[in-house]
Amino acid sequence: MKTHYFSGWTAALFFALLSAPLFAQDDTEPDSTGLSGDHFSLEGAIELFKKSTSPEDFEKRLNADDNGVNNLDLNEDGQVDYIRVIDNMDGDLHALVLQAVMGENESQDVAVIEIEKDGAEEAILQIIGDEDLYGEQAIVEPFEEEEIEGDDDRGPAAHMGPIRIVVNVWLWPGVRYMYAPGYRVWASPWRWGVYPAWWRPWRPHPWRVFHVRVAPFRAHYHVVGVHRVHRAHAVYAPHRRHSTVVHSRTTTVVKARGPHGGVYGKKTTTTTWKNDRGTHTRKTTTVGRKGKNGNVGVKKTTTQTTRKRRN
Repeated sequence: MKTHYFSGWTAALFFALLSAPLFAQDDTEPDSTGLSGDHFSLEGAIELFKKSTSPEDFEKRLNADDNGVNNLDLNEDGQVDYIRVIDNMDGDLHALVLQAVMGENESQDVAVIEIEKDGAEEAILQIIGDEDLYGEQAIVEPFEEEEIEGDDDRGPAAHMGPIRIVVNVWLWPGVRYMYAPGYRVWASPWRWGVYPAWWRPWRPHPWRVFHVRVAPFRAHYHVVGVHRVHRAHAVYAPHRRHSTVVHSRTTTVVKARGPHGGVYGKKTTTTTWKNDRGTHTRKTTTVGRKGKNGNVGVKKTTTQTTRKRRN
């Protein structure tokens, strides 16, 4: 990865010459990957956590049909699986596991929300989709957009468009609850055959119906290719649980789609620069992908610009 340092007017000129927009874009119709992860919205899970007052409240929201986040039926019994939440805590690190209950002695981690403090009143968060559902680890994080303003006295371009900022989640109610002095580490008490009285399982929705339902969640969360919460991820790793049935199913699908998991001709370009506003990263990825029916040539181009604020 190359690192460049730009002055204000140089950065403005740099962005003015780029024809690609500074926000994620998709130049094709979406296509199901054929993997179980198609039926769980990582973006939606973050949105529900943002609104939750505690891990227990979060678990209840995850298992509500009208929230439209969970559509998993990993044991293929015709009903959506119950997702329990378990917090693996180590000091100021939290790895909040989302785990599907599949049978009396079988469960599968769907994803883990990893949180760590980044200052006195700062915290960062990512959700990691389990590779047994997504074929490879899928990392999603919240973002905010800030308009890029040029220097009026240094060049003609005063407005350069939006830039993505890594979100400080410290003020989210659930985060504050988990970092409160009297917090009791949450581990869901529910298991196979023993569920809360309010839960009513439902039949999974077809993928295209579910995909439309979760589309709004993608407006404020995006997929990234780097772990930002290394310490919390290390806390989670020894506790990961997976089902041999799900692992075998995913391995079969990935193998059928090719040596690269269905990805062909992937190309990524990354540029990083610094100025008085912080550290900026611009990443552009173009891939060709094989869909669930074996069709090759589904292409996707994504451009992302993020900024990490200076402390």
